[in-house]
Amino acid sequence: MGNWTTVQEFTLEGFPAVQHLGRLLFSVHLLAYLASITGNVVIVSIVCTNAHLKTPMYFFLSIFSLAECSFTSTVIPKLLAIFLLGKQTISFVACFIQAFVFVFIGSFGFLLIAVMSVDRCVAICKPLHYPTIMNLRTCTLLIIICLAVSFILITWVVVTVSQLSFCGPHVIPHFFCDLGPLIHLSCSDPSYAETVTYVFALFVLLSSLIITIIAYSSIVVTVVHLPSAKERQKAFSTCSSHLMVLSLMYGSCVFIYLKPKQSGILDTNKEAALVNTVVTPLLNPVIYTLRNKQVHQALRKTVCRIQISR
Repeated sequence: MGNWTTVQEFTLEGFPAVQHLGRLLFSVHLLAYLASITGNVVIVSIVCTNAHLKTPMYFFLSIFSLAECSFTSTVIPKLLAIFLLGKQTISFVACFIQAFVFVFIGSFGFLLIAVMSVDRCVAICKPLHYPTIMNLRTCTLLIIICLAVSFILITWVVVTVSQLSFCGPHVIPHFFCDLGPLIHLSCSDPSYAETVTYVFALFVLLSSLIITIIAYSSIVVTVVHLPSAKERQKAFSTCSSHLMVLSLMYGSCVFIYLKPKQSGILDTNKEAALVNTVVTPLLNPVIYTLRNKQVHQALRKTVCRIQISR
């Protein structure tokens, strides 16, 4: 840590304008959190127990659902404590741990989205070679690569930010410890840390987006040349849920991390971050369940088996 670090804890500002509605907001966010966790756990359970879903596509989906559970659990419990108990303080170490875990899982999620796009590309463009290319070893290796890249990059970023001097103020204008607000609280020159953080966000978002665009461009070219309209519809339907999740994730994160600097940016980021940490993890299992016929059918069979067993 920096030699001039005197701040032992930070205060999370939260949402002071609506803090008087703390109990109501606690109830709403608790329900959203429980629904998000339940939905993602259901997806993981269905994939693990249904033999028809033992494919790379659903293997990646189950990993993505686990990542979403971890992602939202990094932020929401503290937000619930702020709404219900007014506990806005967080220790210096806990703040940086929260920032590390949040950005690590978030960047892993974007890299995983890119891998899922490549998986769909291979499945549609090279169907005969798909089982050979996307075998269990390849899938596991891709997951490990995503984890390793995310861990190495975020470690570099967080170590850089932690070496700044924090001698006051100690109020973070956010509802969790994100890197941007932390850097703005430094009483030393934050230019290098800002550059490192921006380059990190740019690399993760743009690299995953470019891979996804290339993958789906290949998919579109292949699907357009399919002779049957039914085959074209089936190919696009398997990608529709993926594209909807992509729109939600990229929309909120580009607004938060790649928006040009201007006054009031930290205040406007809170609403976008709320979408990213509460709304998106809640909608993802709904989108994948309702838009994906195989998951939908597996869910219905599971419900039927439970009812019969009773």
